Amino acid sequence: MSTLKYISKLILVAFVLVSCENSQKKKESPKPITQKEMTAKDILGNKDYLAISYGGYRDTLRDIQPTIAALKEDMKILHALNVRILRTYNVQLAQAPNILKAIRELKNEDANFEMYVMLGAWIDCKNAWTAQTPDHNQESDQNSGEIERAVALANEYPEIVKIIAVGNEAMVKWATSYYVQPSVILKWVNHLQDLKKEKKLPKDLWITSSDNFASWGGHDKEYHVEDLNKLIKAVDYISMHTYPMHDTHYHPVFWGVEEGKKTSSIQKVDNAMLRAKKYAISQYDSVYNYMKSIGVDKPIHIGETGWTTFSQGLYGNNGSKAADEYKEALYYNHMRQWTNEAEMSCFYFEAFDEIWKDARNPGGSENHFGLFTIDGKAKYALWDLVDKGVFNGLTRNGKPIIKTYGGNKDSLLLEVQLPPVKKGVVKH
Repeated sequence: MSTLKYISKLILVAFVLVSCENSQKKKESPKPITQKEMTAKDILGNKDYLAISYGGYRDTLRDIQPTIAALKEDMKILHALNVRILRTYNVQLAQAPNILKAIRELKNEDANFEMYVMLGAWIDCKNAWTAQTPDHNQESDQNSGEIERAVALANEYPEIVKIIAVGNEAMVKWATSYYVQPSVILKWVNHLQDLKKEKKLPKDLWITSSDNFASWGGHDKEYHVEDLNKLIKAVDYISMHTYPMHDTHYHPVFWGVEEGKKTSSIQKVDNAMLRAKKYAISQYDSVYNYMKSIGVDKPIHIGETGWTTFSQGLYGNNGSKAADEYKEALYYNHMRQWTNEAEMSCFYFEAFDEIWKDARNPGGSENHFGLFTIDGKAKYALWDLVDKGVFNGLTRNGKPIIKTYGGNKDSLLLEVQLPPVKKGVVKH
């Protein structure tokens, strides 16, 4: 073979090899793009990361813990609802650790699955939930273990746990079974903040306490104590609760309809729910104003708010007539609209009905705050999403997601009661 022919053959072979290599590269799947690690600062107040309060209990006893499979069913439903942040309440029981495990498994199964957690650590006073008289000036010796468990989970699941909330309505004085003084919450918030500084917790983990608006200085002056001021300065943000629904009975200044006003019944209900929204905003404003009055400027998010759909007690047809699915839907949409526009998170209470909360009284309002029933039916607030096929292929307890009332709005409206007639109500 001549030298020229030999060189030409080598060039041809090299060309073929390079071409094959390039062809093979084109066939290879591109490496997945690593998602940015989201922090509490990134997700709170982000309308693309809706928040919700969640409990997966399906029975009358919390001793009957939801399985990992059941929790994963719920996670998929909430993900379809565009929820990306869950709020839990304690780490005494298996549910919270199992939720974190379920989320991690779902993330491993699907790289596009995204869910984060505001992990609650329950705080009690001494003698809480016992036959002894609660001592509201001393804390339970169980609190330290609860904080330790929360710290361990935050370190085990740093990609999921983005917030720790110290206590749930633990400072409000009507929580007579267990409330503590602000100094107790302050002690544990400072402890967690110190762990962050010592690199014993993720530096971007946010610490707060989730409590009634009054506990954050938005109401009576009896709450305006120095330890509360120190607490407001110590948390990364304020997580405040507002419940106009409860105040349809306890403080109905915004509730009721004007006697003799020529407005349709449904319009009167619509107007009442708009007043409920304004009432919630006024409670937010009261906390904001107190915070500013002590020289602090940091985010405030709604840690809890909601509206029950059934009550045989204070909020039912023999009470304030507040409880039904139509009013819940209006309130839910009002709160989402307001908080999204204000770039605030709203941990709406709650995802699913939980019948353990008032197990001896099935008609108790606490059992019926969910956007879904215990068996996974979507209440009126979510009917439009059922129509759009958002929950297609998803189940709860093996049952598909369908509408309450068989999707018959007329049947639903038959159960909607007008708020009581009350003179002196602002005219609408």
